[in-house]
Amino acid sequence: MGISILGMGRYVPDQVLKNDDFTRFIETDDEWIRTRTGIIERPMAGWEPTWYMGKQAALRAIEAAGIDPAKIGLVISCTATSDFHTPSMASVIQHEIGAISAAAFDMNAACSGFVYATDTARRFLETDDTLKYVLVVATEALSRFLDFNDRSSCILFGDGAAAVVLEKSDKLYSSALCSDGSGASLLCARALSVAPEVAQDKEFNDPFPKAPLHKLQQNGKEVYKFAVQALPKSFELAAEKVSITKDDIDWFVPHQANIRIIETAAKKLDAPMEKFIVTLDHYGNTSSASIPLALCESIEKGIIKRGQKLALIGFGAGLTYGGIILEY
Repeated sequence: MGISILGMGRYVPDQVLKNDDFTRFIETDDEWIRTRTGIIERPMAGWEPTWYMGKQAALRAIEAAGIDPAKIGLVISCTATSDFHTPSMASVIQHEIGAISAAAFDMNAACSGFVYATDTARRFLETDDTLKYVLVVATEALSRFLDFNDRSSCILFGDGAAAVVLEKSDKLYSSALCSDGSGASLLCARALSVAPEVAQDKEFNDPFPKAPLHKLQQNGKEVYKFAVQALPKSFELAAEKVSITKDDIDWFVPHQANIRIIETAAKKLDAPMEKFIVTLDHYGNTSSASIPLALCESIEKGIIKRGQKLALIGFGAGLTYGGIILEY
């Protein structure tokens, strides 16, 4: 059983941080950032909470799908930057959009979140005959967790949200979800309530001793080494289940972390860069929202068309990775 994308919507804040803006508080410049990452600017959430951005994207997806929100049976919000420990972003969004009949929960697989959540949605649709529509919302406010004294990480991330309405279908579908927890400390941010000194105990080996309180920290070199392997592997694992090759794919929609990562992944797959959707120049890395933002924008622009085969491939903190092959 496959899924059909009925409609998508996206939302990004009006406030934009350009590369030159970073020169006011760290030692960098536009050329340094652009050549190393491919990023030119990124949206930044000001007053907008994570749930609010998700709500706006969800409303647009519902409008594009042309459905009654009361008929949505499940809302899954994928986010690593929830406004609350509880309630879930999904529960808040469910109420705000009028999905009065829906169950709701959050999922945190970091930048792989949309792949994980979409595959979870498909499994619910497959096993529950009463479920007609599932809404997946990816919404992130990474700017609130950045260390703006660390030029290696603060230049990378942006804020935004994208959502998709799904229903079951007989279209092509395959997926692979993976994780390598041995690299968990390579990309991490502590919860507000867990300070490093609290986590120390002679009988407790804390794998994150250098992680600053609630600020994102990454080992860029090691994450890069993981990412350039994880993206092609995500595709290959999903493709072999349905005997699909790279030549059968019309568009690859990768996680938008760094242009060098995407280019290296394309070379490893021996696929032309012209088949890769790239939007990180104006979004930056929006974590779980990056794949659906790129997908939604490309659909709106008419780049991705009905009937085309897509490969959604992602990686993120965890270290998680995964891929979905589907027909749009």
